[in-house]
Amino acid sequence: MSDDPSSNTSKKTSQGVSAPKSRHAKSTELIHLSGANPAILHIVDLVVNSLNSAHSKRVYSTALFEFLNCYEAQGKPGLNKAVVQAFKSELQSRGLAPSTINLKLCAVRKLILEISDNGLLDPLMAANIAKVKGVRTSGVRTGNWLSREQAQHLINTPDISTFKGLRDRAVLAVMIGCGLRRSEAAKLTYAHVQQREGRWAVVDLVGKGKRVRTVPMPPWAKVALDAWRKALEARLGPVAPTERVFRAVNKADKLSGVRKSSQYQRSDGYMSDQAIADVVGTYADILGYANLAAHDLRRTFAKLARKGGSEIDQIQLSLGHASIQTTERYLGTEQDLGDAPADRLGIELKD
Repeated sequence: MSDDPSSNTSKKTSQGVSAPKSRHAKSTELIHLSGANPAILHIVDLVVNSLNSAHSKRVYSTALFEFLNCYEAQGKPGLNKAVVQAFKSELQSRGLAPSTINLKLCAVRKLILEISDNGLLDPLMAANIAKVKGVRTSGVRTGNWLSREQAQHLINTPDISTFKGLRDRAVLAVMIGCGLRRSEAAKLTYAHVQQREGRWAVVDLVGKGKRVRTVPMPPWAKVALDAWRKALEARLGPVAPTERVFRAVNKADKLSGVRKSSQYQRSDGYMSDQAIADVVGTYADILGYANLAAHDLRRTFAKLARKGGSEIDQIQLSLGHASIQTTERYLGTEQDLGDAPADRLGIELKD
């Protein structure tokens, strides 16, 4: 009988006992990558809950379950770089914007790294999968915006003889008049609307990146807001300053009550940011403004303010951008044939 340790290991292996694996020899076979697997759902939760923004949580959650569904549709081939490449190709085939595809791929990379950190995937394999490149973006998207006449038509389209129409006009007026994000409009309270230096403003609004700003409000937006509040108080009585401004209204033109809510969707009787977006989409469709999104009203605010003579740094402060370069991208650069560089040369021909 041999005393060679290797011969003992060989005998054990031949008797059906697996040889010990190294710490870095984890296989993708260990992973049951499925939305029905509690371990994977736990890891998805770890990824989603690492984010601060409720909007980012929704986006990442959607992207990760899209990836899991794509993985299962491929027949669960094992977690590797080809699987993520296939997911990327599927996103491209749907005609999604490069920025959208890259955001979804970022969520998948975080999932892969979290799976590795939980000991279910070799770190080298995880690093290799995470190397899948995003989609290159050429140029800068200028997005959509409205002319002054179009914006005015949009604000005046809601039927203000109805309860819902008064609310919708106020929503559109605040978004165009103050350049708010849809999430900011959804969280707006009456306490935010105060007078500063002899004018009305949205005060101490907490926006993206938890940046706090004060946004001047045009008089016509305040009129629309007051008309909605008057109608609301006629039904509810005095409204507390801490109450959110925009309430949910049902098809019967009555206030919606509290409904059962899911993890990432609010159904508490107030408008969600998606409900704000739906208001914009409804009236854009009525007027035939194709592909107009809620964020385009924010861009409209910036464009009209700039054309009206506002300084770019003041527009930046109202929008709450971290840098003036972001504001410049919003505004873009347009060729102005009515006031061209050639008209500024100061040269004249003498007779």
